[in-house]
Amino acid sequence: MSLPHAILTALLEKPSSGLELTRRFDRSIGYFWSATHQQIYRELGKLEAGGSIRALAPQQPARGQKKRYEVLPAGRAELARWTAASQDPRPMRDPLLLRLRAAAVVGTEGIEADLRRHLDLHRRQLTEYEEIQERDFPPGRATAADRLQHLVLRAGIDLETFWTGWLTRALEEFERPAAEDPTS
Repeated sequence: MSLPHAILTALLEKPSSGLELTRRFDRSIGYFWSATHQQIYRELGKLEAGGSIRALAPQQPARGQKKRYEVLPAGRAELARWTAASQDPRPMRDPLLLRLRAAAVVGTEGIEADLRRHLDLHRRQLTEYEEIQERDFPPGRATAADRLQHLVLRAGIDLETFWTGWLTRALEEFERPAAEDPTS
């Protein structure tokens, strides 16, 4: 149920068209809540039909002009309700961890190479987050909204730091000689 709330948040930050929202998801929101173009457009239709958003009147009549949306009071109220509600943490579901567990019983063919690939991806993501932090959150930028947005980015940085450390340790396990299996 969080995609409509992600869209409401983005529209409260800046009224946007579906295409603009999709681009914003690709550049920022998608780092922590991803959605396809189709999901975004489908949800915009539901939010509009439900009275949470409306399409703004075009500034100049033009054929094929993109609809820009803004949040209505009902949408703001729903977002405030959802923000204030309590939610339990979700259990982690990561296919890589499940594949590593399976490799323990069926063999490690291919898993080491994929661990290296994941490490490279996480290192690149960490670098990107650190560049965003340097660019968008210079010292002295301390409004309440800036601090909260920076906290979200810090969560991404901390998660990528965790994954790069964990993957490095996991790969070190592949370099250690195997102990004799006492059951053989």
